Order: sequence, then structure tokens, then C-alpha cells
Amino acid sequence: MTYVVTDNCIACKYTDCVEVCPVDCFYEGENMLVIHPDECIDCGVCEPECPADAIRPDTEPDLEKWVEFNRQYSEKWPVITQRKDPLPEAEERDGETGKLEKYFSESPGEGD
Repeated sequence: MTYVVTDNCIACKYTDCVEVCPVDCFYEGENMLVIHPDECIDCGVCEPECPADAIRPDTEPDLEKWVEFNRQYSEKWPVITQRKDPLPEAEERDGETGKLEKYFSESPGEGD
């Protein structure tokens, strides 16, 4: 099992989760985070920290595509281990549907 970041992170990018991760398996894109599925130790401490409820265990139905999505971008983006401010539109975009198609950016974030 692993945890994955889903599309509700897009355009929010809360980073409360990275502070509690004991293995530093979060990676930062321009407008979202991902978890490297091979580095995640399945501890689950990140899941309740996400204000956008964007972190889910891969055992939930229909999350296979998110495992691969997280793997793909964690291999391209820089690691992030310290909390940063969320994106300015985070509150407004939290819970919005269709965020992958509307807002996702493949560009890397700054990392640490």
C-alpha cells in the first residue's frame, strides 16, 4: 500500500503534509504535490494533515491512475520537506471538480 495525492491538491498545494512525513517522499510541482509511491512507508500521518482531503490510500477504488501519476511526477519534480504557504487561490479552489483538466501544470516547483 502507498498513499497518493489526488487532483484536489491542484491549485491549492497545502504543504502541511510535508512537515509530518518521516521519509521525505513528497515532491513539488508548480501547483500541486505528489508522493513517490516507492518511497512512501504507508504510515498515514500525512492523510489527516491535508486540509483539502487530497491524500488517499491506494487501496481505495479507482486510484490506480493516481499511483502512476504520483510516480511519474515524483521522478521529475524536486523533493519538498518544509511547509510553505498554500497557493493564493487555495481556499477558493478547494473541492472544485475537474481541476486536473483546468489547472494542472507539469512544471516543477521550487522544492527545498
